[in-house]
Amino acid sequence: MNALPTLSAAEITTDRLRLRKAHDADIDGLIELQTDPQVRAHLGGPRPRSVVEQYFVANGISAIAGEPGTYVIADKETDRFIGTLVLDRRAADRPGHVTTEGGELELSYLLRRGTWGAGLAFEAATAVLRAAAGELPDQLVLVVTQTANERSLKLATRLGFQRMGTFEEHDAEQTLAVAHLHSFKARSPLSAPR
Repeated sequence: MNALPTLSAAEITTDRLRLRKAHDADIDGLIELQTDPQVRAHLGGPRPRSVVEQYFVANGISAIAGEPGTYVIADKETDRFIGTLVLDRRAADRPGHVTTEGGELELSYLLRRGTWGAGLAFEAATAVLRAAAGELPDQLVLVVTQTANERSLKLATRLGFQRMGTFEEHDAEQTLAVAHLHSFKARSPLSAPR
C-alpha cells in the first residue's frame, strides 16, 4: 500500500455532475461497466456477469468504490449513475512510469456507453484534477490508455496531457501521457478592465 497522499474530497460537483462515493443503488451501473463489450473494448474485454456479481456479493460495493480518490460520476439533478472516476497512485510494480520510484497519481475513468460524446468525462476529470490541484502539492499525473483507444487519447490531449511514450501491458500497446497537477488549478477570474 502506497502511503503517498491522494485526493480526500468526499464529493465534488460541477454544473451537470456530482462526483460522490458509491452506494448500493449504483450496483447495476457498476456491473454494466464491467460487462459491456464496448466499454471494456480497450480494457481486456467484458467480464462475465456472474463473476462481477459474485465479486460484489463477496466484497460489497465499497470494495471497488470506497477508497479516497474513487468516485461515482452521477447526474447532478437525478443522481443517476453515469460512470466511475479514480485518481489514485499507479502501483510501482506496474510498467508505465515517468519517475524511477513510481507511485505517480493516475487518472482513470469509465462511463456508460449511452453517455459518451456529451463531454461528461472531460467535465468530471477537470473537476477532480482541479480539486486535487487545490489540495495536493504539485506533482505529475498520468493517464495510461491502450493506444488503440482513440477517444481516450483525444480526451487526454484535450485535458492537457502530453504523450510521453508507449509500453506493453495486458498484451497491448499502451500510451503514457503526463501533466503537472498545478496546470489544473482553477484560475481566478480576471479583474474587469477599468
